[in-house]
Amino acid sequence: MTKRFLAILLTCTILALTSCGGGSDAPPSIVTDILSDPVFDGDIARDPVSGLFTIAQGNTQSVFAGVDPLTGVEFRAFLDFPLRVSGGIPPNATISSAVLDIFIDSTLPQPLIGSIPIRIDLVSFQPPTLIETDFDLATQPARASITISPTISSGNHVFVDVTSLMTLAQQQGLDDFQLRILLDLGAVSPALIEINDTTGVDRGTLAPVLTVTYF
Repeated sequence: MTKRFLAILLTCTILALTSCGGGSDAPPSIVTDILSDPVFDGDIARDPVSGLFTIAQGNTQSVFAGVDPLTGVEFRAFLDFPLRVSGGIPPNATISSAVLDIFIDSTLPQPLIGSIPIRIDLVSFQPPTLIETDFDLATQPARASITISPTISSGNHVFVDVTSLMTLAQQQGLDDFQLRILLDLGAVSPALIEINDTTGVDRGTLAPVLTVTYF
């Protein structure tokens, strides 16, 4: 199956009683795919010894989230999905479902034992240029968060139900759906994931995509 078909199938499964399987009285629904914006995607790394930050943003080809078990450096990834562009989400739309699809290029440690618990925050890093304080949970608090513990391995897509985050973003009138991805704060063992964010010919297949069903 293609990546896009899997994402649409998942949205229908999440809300089987909506327009994917609703009755004749249900309003017509629209399904749209929104690729993340590679210009604003990036990550912030903090060295545990020096406390210094390193920011990578803009066509980086991949972004990192988690803690490198070899160095102890912590990475937090940021993804930006523009909502009001052509083919995006109208400001007055009602969200039925939203699924985030990310492709994992690599993981540490390797081989991976168990799963990597990941936290996803809805944030608003405006202006869209990342700054050091976006790393901090107090200075850049999450508008809402979800925690996922899927089986994550290299060379695979991970599909995450982000309906609650997308619904809140729509209710608050945000022009961009911006996410901060990090190792769950309750995690005991350090682990790191590399998320594909290619700008090459495979971008439509491998880069982060948000599939939204709305009416």
